Amino acid sequence: MSEGYSLRDVTRLLGLSRSIVGGLIGAGYVSPSRGPRREYRFSFQDLVVLRAAQALVQAKVPTTRILRALRRLRTQIPPRVPLSGLRVEAVGDKVVVREGDAQWQPQDGQYVLRFQVESPGGRLAFLDVPEPEPPLSGEALFEDAIGAETRDPQAACELYRQAIAANPAHLGAYTNLGRLLHQRRQFAESEAVYREGLTRCGRDATLLFNLALVLEDTRQFAEAADAYRAALVEAPDLRDAHYNLALLCEAAGLKQEAIRHLSAYRKLSR
Repeated sequence: MSEGYSLRDVTRLLGLSRSIVGGLIGAGYVSPSRGPRREYRFSFQDLVVLRAAQALVQAKVPTTRILRALRRLRTQIPPRVPLSGLRVEAVGDKVVVREGDAQWQPQDGQYVLRFQVESPGGRLAFLDVPEPEPPLSGEALFEDAIGAETRDPQAACELYRQAIAANPAHLGAYTNLGRLLHQRRQFAESEAVYREGLTRCGRDATLLFNLALVLEDTRQFAEAADAYRAALVEAPDLRDAHYNLALLCEAAGLKQEAIRHLSAYRKLSR
């Protein structure tokens, strides 16, 4: 029996028609040897190159570029199928060949399509390698969290945390996560989220106001008053901050400040 793969083997293994294989040979992408009867005999490298060439032709990559890429790639493909499997894939504009835990990179093979070659039970198999799912952006996670708030607040909290991990300066994620934690009476966690948000995002009026609410609920009245004052520096027309601060000042015996903020509240309520 002649060594290598016959044309029939190639069409069966790769799912390519005889005419396509013949066209790829005619274009110079692969040069199989000849058997005793002048029939084509393909090496393992030929099969890998044929599969890649067909994909690149379908992707309308220029012929000269395909030839240059596959010529360099072919010289680095092992002559036998390794038991660990061989993967040839495009990563960005680079070609990476992986064999088990090892990998190498042909210098000019920048347009080879992603696919995987394995040998389960000694049989040659080509398996499509799916593109990895890109990680969700902070904004996408934030939108998912908003949608989850009513049906699963705990899941929403986790999604807000993931949004913050993806974008540590996501103001809305800090605001909503702190609010949910406050509603769940997780006061310490809520306070920590607001303080982290203020560190990451700057002195935002909403974060400061919400922090003041948590501080009030944990009876940290002096700190709550300071947070309301800071919120009003950022947003002087924050009506509820004037009202809440007026009550705290009244309780603390700060009559003049209480009158001033209550007056501002009434003016803004008109």
